[in-house]
Amino acid sequence: MAQVARIAPSILSADFACLGDAVDTVAPEADLLHVDVMDGHFVPNLTIGPPVVRSLRKHTDLYLDCHLMMTNPGKYLEAFRSAGANGCSVHVELGETETLIAEMRHLGLDAGLAVNPDTPFEAFAEHLDKIDLVLLMTVFPGFGGQTFMAEVMPKVRRTREEIDRRDLPVAIQVDGGIDEDTAPIASEAGATVFVAGSAIFGQDDPVEAARRIRAAADRAGWEPSTTAG
Repeated sequence: MAQVARIAPSILSADFACLGDAVDTVAPEADLLHVDVMDGHFVPNLTIGPPVVRSLRKHTDLYLDCHLMMTNPGKYLEAFRSAGANGCSVHVELGETETLIAEMRHLGLDAGLAVNPDTPFEAFAEHLDKIDLVLLMTVFPGFGGQTFMAEVMPKVRRTREEIDRRDLPVAIQVDGGIDEDTAPIASEAGATVFVAGSAIFGQDDPVEAARRIRAAADRAGWEPSTTAG
């Protein structure tokens, strides 16, 4: 059976002056709300933190999926949990991965592991049985509106094959340049959660844009091989 796509609109591309209205607009086609947190150090951009998550939590019941592009995420995990985050993803490139995963578990957060485009499969494979989600970046993190990197797809496929081989309950999320044209490419490789910013919030009809991305991803969904298990 093909995997079913889940859509995670990224508020990085929303109008922050009317963020609540923007979230309400996409809610009918959103499975998660993706919150890009950048510290200006791990990546060359500065965005938002727990206060915005707290405001969102008061406004919506959507799952808040926080991608922590931060040098010291461990110092802030409790703040994000207290603000209302459901899950956080930390970067494997930081090191101390097992400690960060254990802290997320201790706090009751769903545990995600984010991976840059040039980071190999071997750098995170050993952690797949400890997490809920692996975020395979399809651009280098830091800015929205970048071009999708198809060269990441072999890593997506290998990750999907490993997850299926070990029968792990781990979602594969992709983020970067995802739209109606690229979502099927990632879906065919094995991704199931699709982060889209400008391809949703930058459109005249954001909810229809999200619907079309979901439909395109579903049509091309990963079909497990008969040898996977």
